Parts: sequence; C-alpha cells; structure tokens
Amino acid sequence: MKKYAAIFPGQGSQSVGMLQDFMDNAEVARTYEEANEALGYDLKALTLEGPESELNKTEITQPAILTASIAAYRAFIQKADAPVAFAGHSLGEYSALVAANALDFKDAVRLVRLRGQAMQEAVPAGTGSMMAVLGLDDDVIVKICAEVSNGQDAVWAANFNSVGQVVISGAKDAVARAGEKLAEAGARKVVPLAVSAPSHCPLMQKAADVLKDALANIEVKDAIAPVYANALAKGITKKEEIVDALVRQLTDPVRYVETVLNMKQDGIETLIEVGPGKVLTGLNKRIDKTLALANVSNEDTLAKALETLA
Repeated sequence: MKKYAAIFPGQGSQSVGMLQDFMDNAEVARTYEEANEALGYDLKALTLEGPESELNKTEITQPAILTASIAAYRAFIQKADAPVAFAGHSLGEYSALVAANALDFKDAVRLVRLRGQAMQEAVPAGTGSMMAVLGLDDDVIVKICAEVSNGQDAVWAANFNSVGQVVISGAKDAVARAGEKLAEAGARKVVPLAVSAPSHCPLMQKAADVLKDALANIEVKDAIAPVYANALAKGITKKEEIVDALVRQLTDPVRYVETVLNMKQDGIETLIEVGPGKVLTGLNKRIDKTLALANVSNEDTLAKALETLA
C-alpha cells in the first residue's frame, strides 16, 4: 500500500443522515455507542433523524462530526495500513489526534462539546461574523483586514483553505467593512457565512482559556505519527506541542494550504479524507493537482479508497 495521510473534516460537513449507509458496520456501531455513553444522549439518533436545527447547534455539531469521522476511520483502518501522518481542518484536528492515539475518543467527544459551548459564549451572539473571500491573493486580504481594523472592532484572515479561497473572521462591522474593500480590490466573490461565532481569530481568547483549563484535566499522549497542526502547518508528536497547538488553534488562523504543501514536501503523495462529505478532497485538488485523493464515508467509498492505496 502507498504511504498516505489521513485527514479529517471540520464544522460545516455535517448533515442529517450522514453515515446512514455505514451504520451496519460493527466499528461504526461501536463508536456511536461510545459517543452516546460519553455525552449522555442519543447522538446516533440525532445524526440520523435530526432535526437539522438541533444538529447544527455548535455544541452538538462538533461531537457529531468527530464521532462520524472516528467511526469511519475505525472501519477503514481495519482494512488499510496505518497512515504515516494525520491532519484535520479546524475541528478535524481533534479527530486526527484521536486517530493518532494522542486523545482518548470519549475525552475528545466531551472536549469538543465544551469547545463548541466556549466558542459560542466567547463572543456575544450577533456581534461576530465570518466571510469567505474568493479570487484574491492572501497578502491583499491580510493587508485590507489590518487597514479596516480598529481595536476590538477588528477582522483577521482566519482560514487559508485553498489558493484563492480565504475566510475572514472578526467583529461583525469590521468584517462588513473588509468585505466592501475586498470586493473593490477585485475579489471574485465575498460570501457571508452562516456561523454563530467568529472562529480562529483573537476574539476567541476566552474560549482558548477555557480549553486550556480543560486540557490540563485530561490525559494527552504523544501521537503515534506526526499530526499536522492547523496553527503550525507542520507535523508534531509530543503531548506538550499538541496541547499548545490545540489552544492556539482557536485564536490563530487555519493554515490549511501550507499544511497540504508541507505534507507533500515531506513525501506524502496520497491524502485520504475520512468522515462526512468530501470538502477537503475538493480543497486538496485545488492546492496540488498531483496528489492522489480519496474519501471514506461509507462501504463504497472505503473500497475505492483502498483501491487508491493499492
């Protein structure tokens, strides 16, 4: 089998019914039983039946995506060689750390529920926002965000998702001002995102503090293989590095383009996206067209991913 990295999706990949045709798999069923026990409610039923409004609540979305991702990974790894590295986009970094044996699954499920709650509480509802910017150079976006920012009424580049696709995040009025300037500067499109909290920017400092305290009370271990951290865009294995990276992740940008390019530079030429949807597979294709790509979200895609690795 080819050497590959397993990568895991973040928030926004959820949908009612995700993994529906994977639930008969024994590993998937076991994972949902563990999640239900850890959370104290029926996450499996909520995932399959909704309602969508409930599944889209941040403190539910985050454990739901993590559980779906780890369920799919456990099914996949029964048939595949172990990856040589791991990565995840935002929330997906937690899935990557569970897969890399750095975090216990039940601890991670409870931790991301707390993360969602802390993110929601860090910024009063309606005062923060995020916006996708398409078709503009990164340095232009960073410069305009700095120009329109004033104290706490500020906006930052938060997600470097692919070439020509950056998400900005911050105070609602600052994001709006930046959107106008970015459109004037030649952005192909600026799209406000339907999110309840401005992620990956300094406004999340209160949430980062909550997370730091929580991480001090659970066991974090060295990873069995490098996990490419969002805030660093490089592989880390030591537990101290992992804790620091998870705390920084809430206030620092997601450096996804650099992450993928650095994995390629480190000799990884195959990326397998594990979990609901295939958002990252689309981003990976735009970042480097020479990469071999596949995703795993049911038995059919699992079989195709194994073919990609063969």
